[in-house]
Amino acid sequence: MQRAAPATSRRIGNGPKSLVDCGSFATLARKADALEALDRALRQTLPSPLREQVRFANLRNNRLVFLASSPGWASRLRLMQTPILAAADAIGICASSVTVKVVPQPPVATIPDRSKPLSPAAATHLRAAAASFTDPEWRVLFLDLASLAETSDSPIPEAD
Repeated sequence: MQRAAPATSRRIGNGPKSLVDCGSFATLARKADALEALDRALRQTLPSPLREQVRFANLRNNRLVFLASSPGWASRLRLMQTPILAAADAIGICASSVTVKVVPQPPVATIPDRSKPLSPAAATHLRAAAASFTDPEWRVLFLDLASLAETSDSPIPEAD
């Protein structure tokens, strides 16, 4: 009868590494700092519009891996392979090629406009509701709300 092989933390194929394979937090932090320093050094050599649209991601198997926000920026970065490799060589990084992956940036979160004005009809209903309250605090609150309504002389908000 054969025994099952003990479970190991060996990584099989591509994909995320197991936590055991990643090492300590300090090791990960040092690697992140080194990658960020390399990102700054390599992107500094790029022209300004391109510099803002790409990020250095990793150095793997003598390949510099970059992330671009669109296929167009990825193409522009691929055209810059020779100067990028020269810059890497100048700072002591042994790299023979540049790989660019397209990773669209997530959409910018917009804050919804919560200051929509009340219509004159809503103000009329709020005033009517205020008149029906016996509690003076509620009456004042509803009248305050009604005073926020648009009037015919209110400026028309500009479209963005």
